[in-house]
Formats: sequence, structure tokens, C-alpha cells
Amino acid sequence: MDGMTSPTTQQAALAARYGAATPPAGPWNATIAGMVEHRSVRGYRPDPLPPGTLETLVAAAQSAATSSNLQTWSVVEVADSAARAVMTEVAGNQQHILECPLFLVFLADVGRNERMGIAEGKPLEGTPFLEAFLVASIDAALAAQNAVVAAESLGLSTVYIGALRNDTQRVAATLGLPPGTAGVFGLCVGYPKAGAEGEVKPRLPQSTILHRGRYDASGETAARAAYDAEMSAFSQRNEMAADTWTARVIARNGTIKALRGRDMLAAALRALGFPLK
Repeated sequence: MDGMTSPTTQQAALAARYGAATPPAGPWNATIAGMVEHRSVRGYRPDPLPPGTLETLVAAAQSAATSSNLQTWSVVEVADSAARAVMTEVAGNQQHILECPLFLVFLADVGRNERMGIAEGKPLEGTPFLEAFLVASIDAALAAQNAVVAAESLGLSTVYIGALRNDTQRVAATLGLPPGTAGVFGLCVGYPKAGAEGEVKPRLPQSTILHRGRYDASGETAARAAYDAEMSAFSQRNEMAADTWTARVIARNGTIKALRGRDMLAAALRALGFPLK
């Protein structure tokens, strides 16, 4: 996308994202507008995507930055209904996994390069370390975000499915993943159902995220209180539980039970061929 968007439209987009804490206007174009207007969609029509859409999204994904050009990620298109059902169950019965016309699982994949090293008679001593898994996960995330921006530029909607990490071993068995490969998240892609388009969800004020020169948390408490009010109003407008952002964070990370099995992720990854030394 290219071209310019009017200042009024820019200010409206920023206001939707930040509420009362809207930052000043700056350089702007249609690409940035599309990114600022992103929202997760959890309801999809069964309409098929145009031919070649998957390959176009993968081309966009492969055009993302990748550490040292190692390209330690892969992606699986999950079209089989039985496999989709497993993904849905692992992810806490999120029905949009079954609904969407395209469901992808992005993988941290050091196995491909390990196999290359063995084939060349030069086993890779660096891959068993935590760094290799971290790089592979970052590569997968960068690639997927490129795919999301591309999809939304085509009028499609998306939502990430991090809950696949509830049971990485079951995901791996279902998708036939080789050692050194693990699903780090899924991605639904498709056309939203009427009424499922959703509203742009407010984000924390830039004052809590952007630090100039040195990290400064001095205004964090006041900014969080203002953001809690924004999120409470957003929840009420969207018929969600009318709690605050603070309450959601505590509920999500306050107990081991809330991790839904992901407290065992390190052990599961080791079983899948990531020693994480």
C-alpha cells in the first residue's frame, strides 16, 4: 500500500488505538494506517481465499528479516479437519480455528539446518543452546507478522493462536514435526463474519513503552490507572468481562494454573529436540 492519509484520519486512527493518551501526529501513509488499525478477529466466514493467497503470504513472510539469514522457521498449512480439531482442543476450543479458511502453524525450526550440517559432515555445535531456540522463535514471529500485514492489506483478517503452546508435543505429533521443530503459535486468516470485525483495542500509553535514553518507570502507575479505565470501557462496549488491564494481567500470569500447561514448556521443548543449554 502507498499514498497519503489525511491528518484527520490519522488522528482518528491514533485516538482509536490510544484513547486520551493519543501521541502527536507524525509521518503517515496507508501502510502505517493499516497497521495502527489492526484488530484480532475471532469469527470467520467459510468463503475461500483467492487462488495463490497462501503463497503470497508466505512470500511476504519470507521477506522478513532473519538472523544471519539462517531462516530457522517453517510454517504448516493445516487443512485437514481432524488436525484442525486437535489444534482447536489444544487451544482451549477456540472455534475460529475450525471456521477460518486458512489456518497456519508457525514453527521454530532448527532441525532443517541440523540435518544440513549432518549431511555435510559438519554437525552444528551451536544449535543445542537456548540462543538457537530464541533466534528461531524470533524469526517465526517476524515472518508471521509480515504475513499478517500482507493479509490485512488484501482485506483479510487474522488472529494469532498462542494457546497452541498449551501442548507443543501434541501439536508436533499431529503435524508430524521432526526433531528440532516446534509450533510456537498458530494464525487464522480469512474474511470476518458480520459483526465479528471488532474494535481497535487500546494499547498502553507510549509513555510506558517509549523510553528516551534511559528506562524511566516513574510515571507508570498513573499511566496504568488511565489505561485501566480505557480498557474497562472497551470491555463494556464489546460485551466482555468489565475488568481492568491490571486485573487481566494478574489473572493471566498470577498463578501457575493460568498457564494452562505452558509451565511445562521447557521440558516439552527438550523432548522435541531443543536441549536449551
